[in-house]
Amino acid sequence: MSRIGNKIINLPAGVTVDVNTGNLVTVKGPKGTLSQQVDQDIIIEIEGNVLTVKRPTEQKRHKAMHGLYRSLINNMVVGVSEGFVKNLEIIGVGYKAANQGNILELSLGYSHAIFMAIPAEIKITTAMEKGKNPMVNLEGIDKQLIGQVAAKIKSLRPVEPYKGKGVRFVGEQVRRKAGKAGGKK
Repeated sequence: MSRIGNKIINLPAGVTVDVNTGNLVTVKGPKGTLSQQVDQDIIIEIEGNVLTVKRPTEQKRHKAMHGLYRSLINNMVVGVSEGFVKNLEIIGVGYKAANQGNILELSLGYSHAIFMAIPAEIKITTAMEKGKNPMVNLEGIDKQLIGQVAAKIKSLRPVEPYKGKGVRFVGEQVRRKAGKAGGKK
């Protein structure tokens, strides 16, 4: 029994879902349109403003896809109605972040500045206030794309465990290690 796959998806006002004969699911909402190809065996039923995902048999392959496709469709519904936001914090002396349009410029302690092109589907904003760490905010409707871009930005300067410098999500806990003095007794 798939607990996630059996949950229903409530469609908010203004969100429409279309399913083609080839099981191409298209979700349209106030923020945009997303589509996802779903396996041919998975059954998608829409009754009023409730969407259910069902599997035809109890085979291991169908069980594995049941919860996956329900989650993907739910993420599309949430994305086109509310959107997703990821906030990154840059911690370190002299570390900076700025953007011009969809080009992100980062100074992360290397000998050169890093320029990164952000996809057009994502809205990016940066904030550098005096006395606070630089922030990078990503907003968009595609959860997978935002997570991928955020992970790429994090990988440019991973958080190191001794001083905690680097790029991290807002509120992320980092395990700190004791330095040289921590090993002596």
